[in-house]
Amino acid sequence: MTMERHRRAWLAAMPLLFVVLWSTGFIGAKFGLPYAEPFTFLTVRFVLTLLLLVPLVMLLGGDWPRGPVLWGHAAVSGLLVHGAYLGGVFYGIELGMPAGLASLLVGLQPLLTAALSGPLLGERLAPRQWLGLLVGLVGVALVLGGKLDPGATLFQGFGVTALGAVVVALVGISLGTLYQKRFCAGMPLLGGTVAQYLGAGAVLGLGALMFETRTIDWTPTFLLTLGWLVLVLSISAILLLMTLIERGEASRVASLFYLVPPATALEAWWLFDERLPAISLAGMAIAIAGVVMTVRGRRASP
Repeated sequence: MTMERHRRAWLAAMPLLFVVLWSTGFIGAKFGLPYAEPFTFLTVRFVLTLLLLVPLVMLLGGDWPRGPVLWGHAAVSGLLVHGAYLGGVFYGIELGMPAGLASLLVGLQPLLTAALSGPLLGERLAPRQWLGLLVGLVGVALVLGGKLDPGATLFQGFGVTALGAVVVALVGISLGTLYQKRFCAGMPLLGGTVAQYLGAGAVLGLGALMFETRTIDWTPTFLLTLGWLVLVLSISAILLLMTLIERGEASRVASLFYLVPPATALEAWWLFDERLPAISLAGMAIAIAGVVMTVRGRRASP
């Protein structure tokens, strides 16, 4: 009976554990970027991840994408979901955007995905979804408004380039989600992830060659951060997600993703003393409510 209780407690904690681990990705960017440029940092991360993930797929007897066409689609989706998303987030944080705010903005992905699913996939939005989109936009306006600095050009501590980089991340993961839904049906999780990391890593590596010095300060802090992002985020979190999907917990994970922005904001406050004014915190709650309304409306819509 004790073993069974422990097993049930572990299964109940797995979705929340996944979200907590996922939220630390933004914190990892904040820790590691003082020692490496963003595209260089991510290229090294993807190379190390592939060196571990490929043998893991073979050890677990996992499947690979079938045929060059599916490999190509998986690579394109990886370019969007991992390359544009992580590249934009890391570049925005490098330019001074708070990790909690970056997490909130890219956490609006369900809103943008729902808005784009109509023209791109022919899906209709329910009235509740449109209301959720409006509520989410109001929340974002409050968050950004709370960071306005009348004495600065745009935002306190970061400028329009940082905001644009995170918007690229938001658009990338939204389009990548729709692309994967449209063209990557039947893609195996682990083998498909290898193809995605190959596509993202190739483009980010090219970006590092073209725009960065590729200098890395191999400090203990950077090595620990890199190890965390590779082993915990890129490997363990994916295996945890695979287990949750196999046990039918995917919808629960999707719901708990709403907790990622406040979790990241709390972690950033504790570790880096990043503070958001009251109006921004209220805007964060309103934006999350808009995401919840949009996603739930999507499930209910015909």
